[in-house]
Amino acid sequence: MEGLKGIHHVTAITSSAEKNYEFFTYVLGMRLVKKTVNQDDIQTYHLFFADDEGNPGTDMTFFDFPGIPKGQHGTNEIYRTAFRVPSDEALTYWEDRFERMEVKHFGVEEQFGKKVINFVDFDEQQYQLISDENNIGVKAGKPWQGGPVPEEFAIVGLGPLHIRIADFDNFKQVLEKVYVFTEIDHKDSNHLFEVGEGGNGAQIIVEHNKLLPSGSQGYGTVHHAAFRVSDEQQLKNWLNRYEQIGLPNSGVVDRFFFQSLYARVGAGILFELATDGPGFMGDEPYETLGESLSLPPFLEEQREQIEKKVRAIDTVRSTKDLTQYR
Repeated sequence: MEGLKGIHHVTAITSSAEKNYEFFTYVLGMRLVKKTVNQDDIQTYHLFFADDEGNPGTDMTFFDFPGIPKGQHGTNEIYRTAFRVPSDEALTYWEDRFERMEVKHFGVEEQFGKKVINFVDFDEQQYQLISDENNIGVKAGKPWQGGPVPEEFAIVGLGPLHIRIADFDNFKQVLEKVYVFTEIDHKDSNHLFEVGEGGNGAQIIVEHNKLLPSGSQGYGTVHHAAFRVSDEQQLKNWLNRYEQIGLPNSGVVDRFFFQSLYARVGAGILFELATDGPGFMGDEPYETLGESLSLPPFLEEQREQIEKKVRAIDTVRSTKDLTQYR
C-alpha cells in the first residue's frame, strides 16, 4: 500500500460565500477553480480556491451553511491552515500587503526554523503564511498567472496543518500507527510531524492543549482536512486498512473531482483521504475555471432546483485585469 503523499485540501466554514470569494481572490490572490455546491447539502455553496491549475495540495475550500452560528476556537480542533509562499522575501511583501489592505496579522515570526506570518479573516478564521525558503519535500504548486499577487510572491500551496488536541498520546498513536507520520521535532507543547516526502506540504503541527475548552464548529472554523493518495485503487487499499484496524469510516465517496474516504480520528478531528485526480479541469476550460456553477453529473438533473436555492455570485475574472489589485 502506498503511503500518504501530503496534504490534499482543507475545508472550512464561512459566514459569507461572497466575502470569502472577495478575500481569497483579491486579497490572498488564490484562484477560484470550482464554484459548486456541497453534495450532501445542495443549498450550500462549496468554493475551491487553489493554485493556477487547481493542483492537489493547493486548495482551501469553504462551505457557507445557512444559519450556522459562529464557531469557537479551542482544543480538539484543526485550528489554523497554512499557505506556502516561495521565500522569506515574499513574507515582507505580504506584511506590507496586509497593512495596506487592513488584514489583521501578527508580524513575521519563526516556527520550527521557518519564517511565518499568522493572520485572520473577517470570520476570525486562523491562517498562516509559511516561507518555502530552503524547504525540501513535496513540490509546491503553480502561482496564479496574471493574478492579483505577483507570481514571485504568490501562494503556491498548503503548508502545515495546526491541530490542538487534549489527548495527545492517543492522537500521536493514530498519526504514527495508522497514517505513518513521523515526529521530527518538538518545542514545548508543539510537536512537528511529517509524512511521505515531508516538507511544508506534508506536515502537521500538533499542540498538546488540555487547558482550553473544546472548540465548537461553526463559521470561522475548519470542518476537515484531507490528505493525498494517488488514485482510487490506493484509496481502496486505505479502506481495507481502516477495516482491518476497526476504524469507523464513510467508505469510498465519489466527489467527481476526486474520490474520498472519511474517518474521525480524534475528538473534533475529521480526516479525509482524497485522490489526486481527476481534478478540476474536466468540465470547464482553464481560462474560465470557477466562473460558472459547476455540478457533478449526478446533480446535473437538479440544476434548476439548485440554482433557485443558491443565490447568484459573480465570479467572472477572465474579463478583468487582475494586476490592478497588486
